[in-house]
Amino acid sequence: MTALHDLSELLADLDPDAEAVQRHLWLVALFDWIRGDCSSVPASIARVQLLMDAFQVRLAERARMQAWWQKLLATLDGTTLLADYGFSSNSAFMSELVDRVLQKILPGTPETADASALFSLVLCHRFDAQWLSALEEPLLARIAELLQPAQAPNPWQTTLLEAITFCTSQIRATGFSPELRLRMSAPAREASPFHDLARDFDLLRDAYLASPAQDDLLRQAALHQFRERLDACRQAAATVYTHLEAHGISVNLVFQLRQLRERVLRIRALLDCLLSAPAAPSTARLLAHLVTVGQERRSVRVLIASNTSLLAAKVAERSSETGEHYITRTLGEYRNMVRQAAGGGALTALTTWMKFGVMTLGFSVFWSGFWAGAGYAASFILIQLLHFTLATKQPAMTAPAMAAKLKDLSEPSALDAFADEVTHLVRSQVAAVLGNVLLVFPVVVLISVLLQLTTGHAMIDAAQAAHVFKSLTLWGPTALFAAFTGVLLFASSIMAGWTENWFVLHRLDSAMRYNPKITALLGVARADRWAVFMRTHISGFAANISLGFMLGLIPAFADFFGLGLEVRHVTLSAGQLGAACASLGWGVLRESALWWCVLALPVMGALNLGVSFYLAFRLALRAHNVTGFGRARISEVIGRRWMEAPLSFFWPVTSTVALPDKKDEQ
Repeated sequence: MTALHDLSELLADLDPDAEAVQRHLWLVALFDWIRGDCSSVPASIARVQLLMDAFQVRLAERARMQAWWQKLLATLDGTTLLADYGFSSNSAFMSELVDRVLQKILPGTPETADASALFSLVLCHRFDAQWLSALEEPLLARIAELLQPAQAPNPWQTTLLEAITFCTSQIRATGFSPELRLRMSAPAREASPFHDLARDFDLLRDAYLASPAQDDLLRQAALHQFRERLDACRQAAATVYTHLEAHGISVNLVFQLRQLRERVLRIRALLDCLLSAPAAPSTARLLAHLVTVGQERRSVRVLIASNTSLLAAKVAERSSETGEHYITRTLGEYRNMVRQAAGGGALTALTTWMKFGVMTLGFSVFWSGFWAGAGYAASFILIQLLHFTLATKQPAMTAPAMAAKLKDLSEPSALDAFADEVTHLVRSQVAAVLGNVLLVFPVVVLISVLLQLTTGHAMIDAAQAAHVFKSLTLWGPTALFAAFTGVLLFASSIMAGWTENWFVLHRLDSAMRYNPKITALLGVARADRWAVFMRTHISGFAANISLGFMLGLIPAFADFFGLGLEVRHVTLSAGQLGAACASLGWGVLRESALWWCVLALPVMGALNLGVSFYLAFRLALRAHNVTGFGRARISEVIGRRWMEAPLSFFWPVTSTVALPDKKDEQ
């Protein structure tokens, strides 16, 4: 009874002579009634059936509805709705991102002549796509009989033709853009499918609008030729992806390619609505699709996920190439990792000295953080150039290398081989942390003692030493800060992959090698060496510089906003602890505060490594399309390996099956 009562009120309010905004509000109310509480598709379909029954028996309301519909078509242009709805209004990724944020913030109004804006108000729920898709053909035929006049071509068919014309123009414009054309394969450029696309559609339109007495074979031939030309355009655009994979990913370019592909699919859907018999089911599917893409059109998350997936894959791929160097599989490589980490620890001792030196200069919070970050960055770059190792830099680089081995989980030995790699990775990182920590501590103590002997002052005074103990203790927020530092380590790896991708995308190594101004300045041979050097080290430079400044500046910015957020890097913290011990002397060994700080070091190391590895590994799994089921199998295999051979995670043993090592083969 309630549904009948509501329908009676709706039909009573139906007025084709009302103002446009009132007609639009009535349409919004009608679909609210059909939608109900969005809990049942059959209930919504039953309401549509009830509406059609009402129009069948109430001839006056039926006439008013047809007049209302004709008035709506006369005041709204459906062409832009069919051709452009769901597509981005901006060709640039960042402009589209801002546009979507504004759509989320700003409310819409039914006082509009834009069919797309009205559509987003009327069919505003994902549930609408469900009940539209569930409408059966007899009910759709009744709706079409109510709304479509008998003349041919009717206004709906004319709108479809105009929408296809608009989409065709958009595809040709994108295909002719220099960003795509210069990156297409040579055969695709020579075939030039975009040149003839408009002509083929003109032939199809002429054949469709010709007299019905004309042979239908001409229409079918024109349709076949136009569909083939669309496929050729889509395939030509797809060749750009091969160039991107080899020469770097551009988010804006990927954005344009996805737009082109979706417009080709939209034309196919419009052709189905135009040429199918009956056309009502195809029209219902198109409307349901428009509801879905309209929801996605307003989603910032969908925009970022869809257009950065290739960039994430490229970042993961480039990081995996670097990460392979950090995984040790033999005892000799393990010992070499310890030596490299020891060298990194020794240089980090100088970094610790530098940081305390900056603190004594009395800079403001920002400049103190800036110069500390500059010192960190310089130290990390020196470690890189001397081929030493900083332990916490490993996980974010090695995680993509690990995930790259999961491209085919269907292989019987894939998971076991991956478990072997996990053991190699964990003990490599354990070796690196031990090498860093076990050397940074005594070297800092030695530097502090030498300073005491030569200048009469230790690296830090007693008050600063007490502050170090208080800040590094396990009882404080050390674990939280260490986990946050792991996020920064992951962020630095993303910056490294993005920078290398940008370097390759813009062919800067080629520019350094062949640019006349650069070769005139450096000489051909030296320019070539610099090009090779920068191509080899650009990723490391980006990671080290970004990490250094994040470690120095983020606490300064957090302090400005009163967040009290700090960083806890295990190697740097071990160096600070060494400086505090050297300042207080042997008596500090009796202090419990020291030992709580010592216990905090493995917690810092585990969280630095674990958080950065987890985030990088999740990114790499997404890049390689590893599903949730595959992730569960991975966890199960690693857990079983831990139970069976826990020692293999800390020391090279013969119980794990080592993968072939290129050095051993040589």
